Amino acid sequence: MSHPSALVAERVRMRLRSEGIDPTVDPDSAWRITHAEVRRHDDRALARGEALIEDEAACVREVLASLSGFGALQPLLDDPVVEEIWLNGSGHVHVAREGVAERTRLRLDEIAVRDLVERMLQSTGRRVDISQPFVDASLPDGSRLHVAIADVVRGSWAVNIRKFLPKYRSLEALTRQGMMPATVAETLRGAMHDGRSVIVSGATHAGKTTVLGALLDSCAGSQRIVTVEETFELAVDGPDLVALQGRQASLEGTGEITLRRLVKEALRMRPDRLVVGEVRDAEALDLVLALNTGVPGACTVHASSATEALEKLSILPLLAGRNIDRGFIAPALAASVDLVVHCVRDRAGERRVQEIIAPTGDVDDGRIRTTRIYQAEVAS
Repeated sequence: MSHPSALVAERVRMRLRSEGIDPTVDPDSAWRITHAEVRRHDDRALARGEALIEDEAACVREVLASLSGFGALQPLLDDPVVEEIWLNGSGHVHVAREGVAERTRLRLDEIAVRDLVERMLQSTGRRVDISQPFVDASLPDGSRLHVAIADVVRGSWAVNIRKFLPKYRSLEALTRQGMMPATVAETLRGAMHDGRSVIVSGATHAGKTTVLGALLDSCAGSQRIVTVEETFELAVDGPDLVALQGRQASLEGTGEITLRRLVKEALRMRPDRLVVGEVRDAEALDLVLALNTGVPGACTVHASSATEALEKLSILPLLAGRNIDRGFIAPALAASVDLVVHCVRDRAGERRVQEIIAPTGDVDDGRIRTTRIYQAEVAS
C-alpha cells in the first residue's frame, strides 16, 4: 500500500471505530467514509503544496480491501498453520496444513466467490473473464492467487491460494522442520555465497519455491539479486534486490510481457544472481545463455528427479525455435550449472530434500554426466 493510501486507511479505521461501523456488515457506510477521507487528504495536500492522490477511485478500492480483508476466507489467510486454500467448482473450501489436505465446513456460493475474486484482483491490475479464463496474481500478503472460471471449469469458479509462510523462509528454518540436515544446509549456503548456479527441482507442492526462497535468503545480504516470475511468489528481502513480474495482454491483445522478455531485461540490471521463479517454456534458452556467460543463476523446474531436471532443461530451450540444437544446450548446461537440489513430498505430507547432484561438465551421448553430492536415507 502506498504512503497516502496508508494514511487514509488509518484515518478511516479511526472513524469506523468511533462510529461503530463494521465494513463487512455495512460496506456502503465504509465506502462513504473512505471516499470522504480521500477527498479530505487531497484538500490538505493541495493547501500544503504536496502531491495529490492521482487515482481517487483506485485509492478507495485499495483502502477498502485492506480494511475488510477477504471475507469468509480471511481467518484461513490469517491462520499461520494453513499453507494453501482452494475452492472447487462446487464452492467447497479445502485447506492444507503441514502438507495434508482437508475439507472445511465452509462453503461459498457463486456470488460470494466472484465477489472475493474481484476484491482480490482489484489492486493487482489483472483480470479474469471469458476471453481470459485463467489468472495468476499476488495478494497483498504475498500469497499467490490462481483462478479458473466457467466454462473452463464445470460448475462455478475454481480458486487456489498458495501462502508462503514466514517460518519456512531460511535454511535454518527448513533444517528445524526436518527438510534437510544441517550439513546439507551449510553446503547449499556455501554454494550460494560462492556464486554457484543452483537448480531446485521436484513435483508440484514438493517445496521447490520454499527451498529456492531460503537459498536466496542465505545470500541476499551480499549479492544483487534480480528475480523474474510470472507472478510474484518469492518472498525474498535484501538490501539490493529487484523483483520483476510478467504482465497479461490487454483486452486489445497488446502489452504482454513474457518471461523471456524479463530475463533479457534482467541481464541489463547488473545482477550478481539471476533468478527465474519457475522454468517451464522457451525462457529456458535465455536462462541457459545467461548462465553460460558467467552470470550465477537459480531457478525451479518441475521434474521427478534431479537427473530428469537437467534432461528437461536441455529440452525446453528447443521450444524457442527450430535453429536451437540440443547439441549446444547440453554442453552449455553441463558447464554452467553447479548443483541440482531435488525435493519430494511423501504421502504423509512431509517435504524434504531427496538428493543433490553436481554436473561434472562432461556430456555423453547428449546426456549430462553428474556426481551425487547427497542422498536422503530411505526410512525403514
